[in-house]
Amino acid sequence: VSPAADPAVISPQDPTLLIGSSLVATCTVSPDFPLKAEDLYWTLNGRRLPAASYAALGPSTLSVALARLNGSRQQSGDNLVCHSRDGGILAGSCLYVGLPPEKPVNITCWSKNMKDLTCKWAPGTEGETFLHTNYTLKYKLRWYGRDNTCQEYHTAGPYSCHIPKDLALFTPYEIWVEASNRLGVAVSDVVMLDILDVVTTDPPSDVHVSRVGDLEDQLSVRWSSPPALKDFLFQAKYQIQYRVEDSSEWKVGGRRRCRGTARDGRRPRWSHLLPLQVVDDVGNQTSCRLAGLRPGTVYFVQVRCNPFGIYGSKKAGIWSDWSNPTAASTPRSERAAGGCDPKGGEQNTTLRRELKQFFGWVKKHAYGCSNLGIKLYDQWRVWLQKSHKTRNQVGKEP
Repeated sequence: VSPAADPAVISPQDPTLLIGSSLVATCTVSPDFPLKAEDLYWTLNGRRLPAASYAALGPSTLSVALARLNGSRQQSGDNLVCHSRDGGILAGSCLYVGLPPEKPVNITCWSKNMKDLTCKWAPGTEGETFLHTNYTLKYKLRWYGRDNTCQEYHTAGPYSCHIPKDLALFTPYEIWVEASNRLGVAVSDVVMLDILDVVTTDPPSDVHVSRVGDLEDQLSVRWSSPPALKDFLFQAKYQIQYRVEDSSEWKVGGRRRCRGTARDGRRPRWSHLLPLQVVDDVGNQTSCRLAGLRPGTVYFVQVRCNPFGIYGSKKAGIWSDWSNPTAASTPRSERAAGGCDPKGGEQNTTLRRELKQFFGWVKKHAYGCSNLGIKLYDQWRVWLQKSHKTRNQVGKEP
């Protein structure tokens, strides 16, 4: 027997079939091998197929019938093997059973330095084709230029690609994805975008959360602007979310939750009208004070950034990821330590007394309404809490 001779041949060899198809395969032994049809059997992925599915088509040819095939268990194909009676392998064939690709959808792209672009997509409504499916991201300038193909895949997940450089500004791009496998090709809709409209950043860094003196319901949050865009003219929106230590639910602070601080450290000029600012739109400010919190409670805080207005773009950018959580606790309430809360008419009496104290304190310390501001209000809050503490201690004396 020639060393190069194949013991047997399977037909069809390595077929590609749609899910639900049927197949009749044959194994024909070479005349150089003294084997007959009755000396053969079949396996699929190592499992022996029932003899009832066999048929002898000649002295040395055995067929097997496979009905209503399921998708391939592996993208490299299912192994259909013809064996001799003693278990030896005579020939093999790969069965590729699956579906043609669907049109890729939900293409989204972002840039972190206005020189690169990363895009990701979804592989259609079903996604699973049971066959190796190749995805190719293509792009070109909208009005001229040739098609370009992205080269760096899987940079932001299984369906993503990164274009590292050589992108033009102030000119829209056309971007699309082509999906192909053994059963066909599908092309996504074309997405048009300008790099300036899809800029994002790394999360804000150096996030610090600290107490605001003895104020029991507030925490101060400060952070640094993302450095990647420091050389570009842009604005930024910041958003803050926080949760208590024993909860998995994050809250995004709203109006009357956050006090902003201007970049130069001063309060915004409208602070006497709206002392508590919207937490998720603090402009280029890099600090915020959370208010209305629970005393004696540990809070976890995160910050993210959205750049916009880069080089005059009228569209908002893309929100960054959230920063790593940073924790801090509010001071414990001195009044809560007494174990007694005023109720009913006592609340009204307490409110009237505190208002009277506040206006008396303002008259003594503010020197007119022109100096009335948040800082002064905070000073009064600290004074008030110390006053309550002193009054509670006096009340405990015999």
